[in-house]
Amino acid sequence: MPGGYSDAAQMTKQRKRVLILGSTGSIGRSALSVISSLPGEFELVGLAAGRQSKTLAGQVREHAVPQVAIDCERAEADLAQNLPAGTRLHRGPDALIELVRASEPELVLSAIVGAAGLPATLEAVRLGVDVALANKEALVVAGAILMPLARRTGSRLIPVDSEHSAIFQALHAGRREDVRKIYLTASGGPFREWPVDRIEHATLDEALQHPTWSMGPKVTIDSATMMNKSLEVIEARWLFDLEPEQIEVLIHPESIVHSMVEFADGSVIAQLGTPDMRTPIQYAMTWPRRLPCRAAPLNWREIRQLNFEAPDPVRFPALALGFETAQRGGSCGAVFNAANEAAVEAFRRGEIRFGEISRLIARAVADHETIPTPTLEQLLECDAWARREVRECTPS
Repeated sequence: MPGGYSDAAQMTKQRKRVLILGSTGSIGRSALSVISSLPGEFELVGLAAGRQSKTLAGQVREHAVPQVAIDCERAEADLAQNLPAGTRLHRGPDALIELVRASEPELVLSAIVGAAGLPATLEAVRLGVDVALANKEALVVAGAILMPLARRTGSRLIPVDSEHSAIFQALHAGRREDVRKIYLTASGGPFREWPVDRIEHATLDEALQHPTWSMGPKVTIDSATMMNKSLEVIEARWLFDLEPEQIEVLIHPESIVHSMVEFADGSVIAQLGTPDMRTPIQYAMTWPRRLPCRAAPLNWREIRQLNFEAPDPVRFPALALGFETAQRGGSCGAVFNAANEAAVEAFRRGEIRFGEISRLIARAVADHETIPTPTLEQLLECDAWARREVRECTPS
């Protein structure tokens, strides 16, 4: 019937067109859960992943996704065999970029871990598309390029990390020029109370035992070294246009206060909630609206106390490296991030001890001569250089 067709077309038009980069990871899976919980709110126009072709194909079938890409040439053939008929598969080294262009999204959820997600995120921003940013490395590596580009194109970067989402929300309580300081909270990871000599020889299984959050292996190891908080410091510096001295990190084991903003009058605005990534993911996807969420609400009767403490710089040397990198700016973030990715991979392969992760990063950062205003090509060269530096210092 004409009337029914018109109503359906109007409903489709009102749904937000969403593309998820990194759909098979923990953030991507949670985002798909959010989409399923809010029928009629979103139109899923594309999915992309790094390697997990069978999982990606299953998601395409479940959600009837019309376009897909995978950032791994070896997985392309396997993915193609498992896709339903009619699904468009983007191939080649620029597959993710082509997916961003072809799917015409209104919102790109950027959740591919590491520097691999950077080119597609830059393309979305270049096109003026809003980005729900879960890939902190995009700003760590290319904040000097990404933020000016977003201002030119009108692309809005909406943070997904629970800490940056909390800051994003709390900033609405005052003027940006009245911000005195922000506080990024950290659980402290599994080694918060371990002696330094024991941390030095922590095993992979021990590093993957996060006390609060359920995350992928790379992010979980970053939490154990507190490298994740260093990356967040650099990200916050770019995202909120802050000086490094305006950023402070606090250990908060309960992971209930997700971060805080202190204003010039001494008022501190905090965002609290249960440690469930579905909440900041959904807020980034529905912003500025707040809709019912599947995450459990806080039970205030069960909360006895909230603890805060300064992180131990001897136990967590990575944190000082993050502030140094934020202060140096320019190309230093690309070196910092790439060295960390390479060192974490070496640790996961059993080639280095846990304590060597931070030392390898420190060496790469110290040996790097910062380029104040780098091009994307220079950032990619710095990324490759840092990875070589770590490999050359890793036992074969």
